[in-house]
Amino acid sequence: MKRPDPLVIGVAGGSGSGKTTVAQTILSRVGRNRIAFLQHDSYYKDLSGLPPTQQSEINFDHPDSLESDLLAQHIASLRNGTSVWVPIYDFSANRRTGDVFIVEPRSVILVEGILIFTEPKLRSMFDVKIFVDTDADLRFIRRLKRDIAERGRTTESVIQQYQATVRPMHLEFVEPSKRYADVIIPEGGHNAAALDMVVARIEALLK
Repeated sequence: MKRPDPLVIGVAGGSGSGKTTVAQTILSRVGRNRIAFLQHDSYYKDLSGLPPTQQSEINFDHPDSLESDLLAQHIASLRNGTSVWVPIYDFSANRRTGDVFIVEPRSVILVEGILIFTEPKLRSMFDVKIFVDTDADLRFIRRLKRDIAERGRTTESVIQQYQATVRPMHLEFVEPSKRYADVIIPEGGHNAAALDMVVARIEALLK
């Protein structure tokens, strides 16, 4: 008897939009034991071979900063029933640690990332595409808090990066990718009604 194909779901949106909250809600309500969870952030390219001056010039909000082909390979492997080894990225040092974590195949493959709908190869792999749409001021405040607390950045460096790359790349790549979404969730994890509908739809598709 043929194994049913996994349901592949993408969750995209701007930095600080609430993507991770939406993904975590899906994980907790649908069941972590039923979901293989991948984050595009794990696939940033290793910059350890570059001097600090060149590292500081890298645009981390451009699609070229991510190894999206590897992510696509991992989605394909999980869809075919094969476990994958996902790299662990150190954002404070802009490099991969050399360690990995194993993600096992499940009946749902959930992928979260800012730029996952901008890449045609990735976009074509999703059965359901969700875009989390949140006002720019809220996204900036959330990003500021996260980068200071989790990534060792200063307030000044976060503001500088936001003005130099985050906002321009959002307008050039992230915002236009919203047109590919099947579902748009305003305010992310705070939109209980939208999340109820998304979870119900996932459950229905699994059945």
